[in-house]
Amino acid sequence: MSRATIVGSGPNGLAAAVALARAGYRVRVLEAAETIGGGVRTLESTLPGFRHDVCSAVHPAALASPFFRAFGLAERIDWIRPEISYAHPLDDARAAIAWRDIDRTARGLGVDGAAWTRRLRPLARHIDGLGDFTGNALLRVPHDPVTAARYVARMIDQSALFSRRALRTEEAAALMAGVVAHANTRLPSLSGAAAGLLLAAHAHAGGWMYPRGGAQRIADALVSDLVAHGGTVETGTHVTDLRTLDWGDPARGDLLLLNSSPRLALTHPDIPSRYAKALTAYRYGPGAAKVDFALDGPVPWAHADVARAPTVHIGGTRDEIWASENAVAQGRVSDRPYVLAVQPSVFDPSRAPDGRAVFWAYIHVPAGSDLDPTSLITAQVERFAPGFRDRIVAHHAVPASSREAVNPAEIGGDISGGVFSLVQAVRRPTLSPTPWRTPMRGVYLASSATPPGPGVNGMAGWHAARTALADAGLPHALADLFG
Repeated sequence: MSRATIVGSGPNGLAAAVALARAGYRVRVLEAAETIGGGVRTLESTLPGFRHDVCSAVHPAALASPFFRAFGLAERIDWIRPEISYAHPLDDARAAIAWRDIDRTARGLGVDGAAWTRRLRPLARHIDGLGDFTGNALLRVPHDPVTAARYVARMIDQSALFSRRALRTEEAAALMAGVVAHANTRLPSLSGAAAGLLLAAHAHAGGWMYPRGGAQRIADALVSDLVAHGGTVETGTHVTDLRTLDWGDPARGDLLLLNSSPRLALTHPDIPSRYAKALTAYRYGPGAAKVDFALDGPVPWAHADVARAPTVHIGGTRDEIWASENAVAQGRVSDRPYVLAVQPSVFDPSRAPDGRAVFWAYIHVPAGSDLDPTSLITAQVERFAPGFRDRIVAHHAVPASSREAVNPAEIGGDISGGVFSLVQAVRRPTLSPTPWRTPMRGVYLASSATPPGPGVNGMAGWHAARTALADAGLPHALADLFG
């Protein structure tokens, strides 16, 4: 039986591991941390009983993922599907709300309601076609070219400076800016528009769902299936040099899949100089600085609907958000930064002791920054939720400079696996119709540094496993593995 060694137990690494174990490989997963999951871990980082997600918490694209659909993730764990996908508080106790129901969202946006639905309804209605286009290497003909064309047209429109005129109210403009700013890049930009439109389309399709009990449930479900098919996971095993790793013999059909930064591939003894040069040129983006808060009760938002939204974008107006993100691109942090916050205990009481609440938030910062974001985040939340400061019973900060120690794939605190620019959306990390394959025999890349990029969907891992299976003369389809 051929062996498959997977470095990294994030969702992509585990997706690859499950696929290869089901295809008949003897699979071993090596994880640097003491717990499995990579970006989908859940830990008691503040106080006992307060369960905080280490990185990703809400998963807009997870259940739309072809891999997770075939795997049956919706049936394996309990999902919470809130009516509100995300909220955006504004000054004077106002807020813009992205309801799962797009018509309800439009009614709340007044004169901008029609513009919002024109942009997003066709994408939400054809979310599978959009997912096919964005979930694969872009050097291919999309299965739904009409939806792909609509997406590109809206992306160009949203990225241009004249997009200021497209949404005229402060509420609608802020609601779009908040979701676009997930991209962690200069705004307005094509890459920001691409990320934001995809996330907003999911908001009005399946909604922004999250697992009851924490993101850890996703990793646990994958590992359970892996073990059931003979695979193993070794935690506390930090692989830093492929020259010292015993992963088998590629001539015998053994495989090595890297759910890690592409930099690890640079340590392979047989890496060609041209490929090494391409990986060295691969760019990493700004970092994320995060704080977990244990609260003695729910966040006291000034607007009642914000209290019903698991995901909250904080940062004020569109101009404020653009200024914040552009400051990061210039190597600075704004005094009023854009804050991406999650409050999972609003619908999941298992996350905190009775009557208490968990809340976490992060800001974008220059790569490698050692800034403790606690005071900046606290001030921004307090701005829209007076009394928040008094609810804090404990907190735990993780500066961008510390994230790489928590997850070695997060170079400089970059949680996206590489800067998400238009160039690197196509060349991720190299320009190829099969960027998961490396020139080294038996070695494949299976991380968010390959298409489709960041997001908890398992697709980069599945693409890497599928490429490896095809190279071995075993072109399994998802239906073959999970049917």
